[in-house]
Amino acid sequence: MLQTFSHIPMAWLAFAVLAAAGCAAFLAGRATAMKISASGSVMMNSQPNYHGYFAAMWTVLPAALILLAYSLFGSGLARSLLTQELPDGFAGMDGVQLSQYLDRVGEAAQLDRAVWASEPLFAAVTERFMTLQGGLKLATMLAAAVAGLAGLAFACRRLNASFRARTEVENGIEWALFACAAIAIATTAGIVLSLLFESIRFFTEIPVFDFLFGLHWNAQTEEDFGAIPLFFGTFIISLIAMCVAVPVGLYAAIYLSEYAGPKVRAWIKPMLEILAGIPTVVYGFFALLVVAPAVSAAAVWLNGLPVIPDEFFAASSTNALAAGLVMGVMIIPFVSSLSDDVINAVPQSLRDGAFAMGATRSETVKQVVMPAALPGVIAAVLLAVSRAIGETMIVVMAAGLRPQITLDPTAEITTITVQIVALLTGDSEFDSPKTLSAFALGFVLFALTLVFNLIALRVVQKYREKYD
Repeated sequence: MLQTFSHIPMAWLAFAVLAAAGCAAFLAGRATAMKISASGSVMMNSQPNYHGYFAAMWTVLPAALILLAYSLFGSGLARSLLTQELPDGFAGMDGVQLSQYLDRVGEAAQLDRAVWASEPLFAAVTERFMTLQGGLKLATMLAAAVAGLAGLAFACRRLNASFRARTEVENGIEWALFACAAIAIATTAGIVLSLLFESIRFFTEIPVFDFLFGLHWNAQTEEDFGAIPLFFGTFIISLIAMCVAVPVGLYAAIYLSEYAGPKVRAWIKPMLEILAGIPTVVYGFFALLVVAPAVSAAAVWLNGLPVIPDEFFAASSTNALAAGLVMGVMIIPFVSSLSDDVINAVPQSLRDGAFAMGATRSETVKQVVMPAALPGVIAAVLLAVSRAIGETMIVVMAAGLRPQITLDPTAEITTITVQIVALLTGDSEFDSPKTLSAFALGFVLFALTLVFNLIALRVVQKYREKYD
């Protein structure tokens, strides 16, 4: 029975239970309030619906907390209990081997028994894991039901004619909104702290100076950890992408906002925004199969010109220029759509004043509209830069994996994000310099992005002071 219960999806089961319990509690609380109101002896402080919301809130919240605790710690607790019951023969496994074995057990528990029943020991361990997992799920559901009933009883005891149910419900909503904001802040803090902790472990083995200013990167063999080639590759590809996205996206936004008619705008803007919905792997295939060969062929043709030194361009089959060009096309909507919204938000009175002074449409756009919209345009460009820096798939497929410093755009280079993926792919121990270097790369990238955003924010603030 418990093994069967372990196959039930916990997310859908929890949602169904919470929804049913919340509806039942709402009806019970509302009925209680209406019964009090029907007596007519005292006027109700709040509407019956708010009493129902209060009862539902106190029923769902305790049960949801228990289910959330299971979703966070249930799998780990089941693995821990299973580890304590494993036979003595498993004592010879190290931490990585045992973790991989338990991962296999967890995957097998989701499959049909016929797939893993041929191995008696593995089948016994899997069945025991399913039993433990099913028992924990059943215990969690029972605990959630008890907590929900206790919350409902507490809420019903507080319901009376003078009870300020509306105030309590609004306070509960306020706390829920605060919790959402706190989760976002805590998540950011957790990411930063995890990167910082692992980076400190890495820098205890590799000097910071060698990492930040080294010119050679060969982390796969744990020989060289100089990250300058990675920083250079990230900068070059992002620069090429921005050289495509910023002028095209900005001029497209100006045309759509100031020159295009309603019918033209209704067609062009959705077509531009479609670019943002195309998966990056599709852009990667396009860059690999179409753009990269075209760039390579053009480089070969240029190498054949008399005025060009022999083999001046690398003409690699995967190159930085192809990745940058396609990435620039991909992030055009980030610039055009946001810039269009910002330009449209400029008050029409500014345009009318410029026209009244005799300015032409182009002069109005250049000297009035764009200065007023500049802070928003800078924000759009910053978002596009962040998107370009964090892109991985296009670089993997079109730019390659070779860490080198070269000004030749037709050469093969790599970026920080690509190396992070390469270092964390496969079975690797999280205490080796190779793996820890990925966290150091992530932390440095985060710090550089933060400094860049602070500088841009300061530029915007100075402009606003001058403009005002």
